[in-house]
Amino acid sequence: MRKDLIETWKKRINQLRREEKRFINLNPIQRGGILSPEARKILDEFADGYSLCDWCTGSLYELKRPPVLEFLEDLASFLGTDVGRVVTRCREAKYIIFKTLAEPGDVIVVDGLAHYSTFLAAEAAGLKVVQVEHSGYPSFELKLEEYQRRIEEIKRTYRKPPALVLLTHADPTYGNLGDVKKVSKICREEDIPFVLNAAYTAGVMPVDCKELGVDLLVSSGHKSWAASGPIGILAMRREYAAKVLRRSSSFPKKELAVMGCPVLGLPLVTLMASFPYVMERVKSWESELEKTRYLVNKLEEIQGTIQLGVKPKQHHLIHMESKGFEQVSKRVKERGYFLYHELKERGVVGILPGRSKHFKLSVYGLEWGEVKRVAEVFQEIAKKYGVM
Repeated sequence: MRKDLIETWKKRINQLRREEKRFINLNPIQRGGILSPEARKILDEFADGYSLCDWCTGSLYELKRPPVLEFLEDLASFLGTDVGRVVTRCREAKYIIFKTLAEPGDVIVVDGLAHYSTFLAAEAAGLKVVQVEHSGYPSFELKLEEYQRRIEEIKRTYRKPPALVLLTHADPTYGNLGDVKKVSKICREEDIPFVLNAAYTAGVMPVDCKELGVDLLVSSGHKSWAASGPIGILAMRREYAAKVLRRSSSFPKKELAVMGCPVLGLPLVTLMASFPYVMERVKSWESELEKTRYLVNKLEEIQGTIQLGVKPKQHHLIHMESKGFEQVSKRVKERGYFLYHELKERGVVGILPGRSKHFKLSVYGLEWGEVKRVAEVFQEIAKKYGVM
């Protein structure tokens, strides 16, 4: 039995190939995570598990070889905070904040476009969630002034303010960019900790917590920092570090909430190797917005196709609604899968299979020639099926 299983898996190894690397990839959760050339150079050297433990000092965050200590200090400075940490994922960073800054039964306020993991983290920490509304179809714009009203409601109902407030900087569904300063001003006046979920923003665009008035920031290294995953970023003002990063009484070198040393190999090393590249690329954010808006304009030339979310785009994640492609899907054998197959035949991937009426995409980091090719491909398909 064991021999058969070994042979079976030897054959399955041949399936561990990623042909999509040969295509233009539009998947918005991947565009900001594509490794830098510098990160690719060290893949083999640090691919082994626990490869950072060669120089163990008892704490990942104190390592000077490789220069983890210096990296975390510079990461915090780059984000406009005092203290930086890496954890396994952005959602873990949220859970750590919820667990350490709130008590079970406390209430927190989050935006109505927050990622599902925000709600999971809150539930796991035993917290109640109150949501801030958005405007609905087609812009889904958050009503940020509602943060104040929700805070007042919570104070009346529970006789104390919410334990913290969270804003998803760019939401994962429509790519709407929230006005951080508007929410931070409310939190500052109410003396409530303000958390920014920058999973889709820090690392791809300029984010300065000091300038924006943010107390704690979470982000995703494999989504927006050109790192392999999984890895998350947790950064904060110094006044919160003592509570969030409290050390274990049994193992004094280990920080309790992050469970000691959470990332011990390739994800962290690629994050470090890509750091200069990331610091440089955020300077080109306006150029990235130009590419995004160009593609939106070209896609909207297709019959019945509109961009959902706030216009003009302020973020690279694009959500399109196409009633034209939906009509095509009703009369072809492949149904909604036709768009995926037509795109792939033309060298473009990243649109989820089966999606034709609603699909998300991003051209972040692509060259202008590639962006124009993507626009041409969509229009070629629309012309083929008579919806342009």
